[in-house]
Amino acid sequence: MTSRNRSAYVGDVTTIRGTLPPGSPDYVYVPVEVPSGVSELKVSYTYDRPSVPPGTPGNALDIGLFDERGTELGGKGFRGWSGGARTEFFVRADDATPGYLPGPIHPGTWHIALGPYTVAPQGLSYELTVTLTHGEPGETPEPVYPPTRAKGRGRAWYRGDCHLHTWYSDGRRTPAEVAALARAAGLDFINSSDHNTHSSHPHWASAAGDDLLIMLGEEVTTRNGHVLALGIDPGTFVDWRYRARDNRWATSARRIHRAGGLVVPAHPHATCVGCGWKFGFAEADAVEVWNGPWTPDDEVTLAEWDNQLVASVREGRDWIPAMGNSDAHRNPDVVGMPQSVVLAEDLTREAIQDGIRAGRSYVAESRNVTLAFTASAGGRTAGPGERLDTDHETPVTVRLEAAGAPRCTIRFVTDQGVLFTSEPLPVTGSGTVEWRTTPAYAAYVRAELRHETAVGPLPGVMAALTNPVFLGRP
Repeated sequence: MTSRNRSAYVGDVTTIRGTLPPGSPDYVYVPVEVPSGVSELKVSYTYDRPSVPPGTPGNALDIGLFDERGTELGGKGFRGWSGGARTEFFVRADDATPGYLPGPIHPGTWHIALGPYTVAPQGLSYELTVTLTHGEPGETPEPVYPPTRAKGRGRAWYRGDCHLHTWYSDGRRTPAEVAALARAAGLDFINSSDHNTHSSHPHWASAAGDDLLIMLGEEVTTRNGHVLALGIDPGTFVDWRYRARDNRWATSARRIHRAGGLVVPAHPHATCVGCGWKFGFAEADAVEVWNGPWTPDDEVTLAEWDNQLVASVREGRDWIPAMGNSDAHRNPDVVGMPQSVVLAEDLTREAIQDGIRAGRSYVAESRNVTLAFTASAGGRTAGPGERLDTDHETPVTVRLEAAGAPRCTIRFVTDQGVLFTSEPLPVTGSGTVEWRTTPAYAAYVRAELRHETAVGPLPGVMAALTNPVFLGRP
């Protein structure tokens, strides 16, 4: 099903109008003929928002741009995406609106990409205004990217937030502002993750420093879920224009891995349209179990992740580590709430990724919360993401030292469920608990710190959670 267009030309200004009916394709490409000598292409757009019955989505229209190289999957012609965050944009050789890529304006057929996110029963009527300015082209700047290492402390626990948005997609903060907030939150590393564009990549270099490692990424925002491309090579574009039924996801996952990145499904049970993860976890390196302030969505994701841990033990297959990120966009979103605390050999892109991939990490609500979680037996000790290799009947001591969590309750969770719950920590927020078990009784143990609950038997809001320690012979 295609849109119905009609055009009226006034000099170098073209007005294009059309209507998208309910059931339109996910993406509609409107052609624009660009002659020689154009130095700037500018697009603005509007669309109608009719009243809809209660419970029915209204109109929401995303927008982006592809140049004369085409709209095929893979993104050769990709020149930018702003989703629904902007009503206008421009591209030139020397500059572009945030979300878009500066570069030459070559003649040929360009395409404005329309993404009808939701369409009202009455349809979605839109109007595009395309302005072509002639003149001498500027010079495209050579991109400069942040370094792949910071000073670090050698093998240590490093704190990070790998899901952050700037004004290069639908955020309201500049990279410099995000970096300043990351430093204030006590973070050692961050990962950029603007929706469906890598346009921010050259704009992070000045925000990096010896004290802050900045990795580059993208939040690949499909119609069937979102995924973080975490720590990809600078300038890497990952396409998002597919659904689970299209069997394209594995190709994109390989693209992320070839670019040196991790595949991390984001907020798998978020309730916004298109946010729920439908692609499965076969390609995942980790999963975002905790996204922003703790909500019922996170509780469901935690339960699903724990069920996957049980299945991995039962079937003898690889497991998927958990991580947490803020998904901060604008005030009052808090950068570093939550944050992943990763045991890494150094503060480098590769070392941080290795720690995340191995599950040598825990998630904390802020820099104030610190944990030391171990399982020990016979002189051997293992931490999160590791295995305590010992006989099934060998007594194991599980120990958690916590700080910065006043009145929080500690829970030890195994493949059988919650097998230990502590008394609340004192108001100082510090305390140590121990629990004894055997590998025959618990195939793994992980820890949770919960705030005091206010609703009967329901668990309280999360303050911290760890990846599991596996017990017994593999």
